[in-house]
Amino acid sequence: MAIALYDYSRKRVTMKAFTSKLVDLTQKNAEAIALQWAKDVKTNAKTYTYHEASDDKIIHQAKDFYNNFQMMFLNESPYEQAEEIFEKYAEERYREGIPLHEALYALILMRRHMWLYAEFQAMFNAELEHRQAVGSLSRTILMFDYIIYVVARKFWKLMKLELLAIKKRSN
Repeated sequence: MAIALYDYSRKRVTMKAFTSKLVDLTQKNAEAIALQWAKDVKTNAKTYTYHEASDDKIIHQAKDFYNNFQMMFLNESPYEQAEEIFEKYAEERYREGIPLHEALYALILMRRHMWLYAEFQAMFNAELEHRQAVGSLSRTILMFDYIIYVVARKFWKLMKLELLAIKKRSN
């Protein structure tokens, strides 16, 4: 039993160091990561409203996210910090007319580009175990990315249909 506890503690420490490296890398390279994200979001079929947006505007959006990520991660109350940051994000995207499913997918792509940048930098490939864990995690995240996108898109379409039905009834 002591061995299992020791292994668990070691894995926990390793995961914290891994996460800390990712957070530091993201903050230090926010501009480069934001540029890659902007290229992706402007051409991705799931973020078509972003296609005509100004590069400066969307790069600024991603840099804000990446720069705030470390602050949120290190905060003693990360939920409150996230609430503050992402309520503003939601309000800004809503005022810009970005559909919910695209705003969510843009966030998913921001997260994905953090991982892609880290992987490209070959920062976390010291052990085969880490590589396998990241590969597995990447695949799992990708599946959830798709699920979140589809659910949000369907929700938006249903809301739109409901609004149209209400308008028809009032005429």
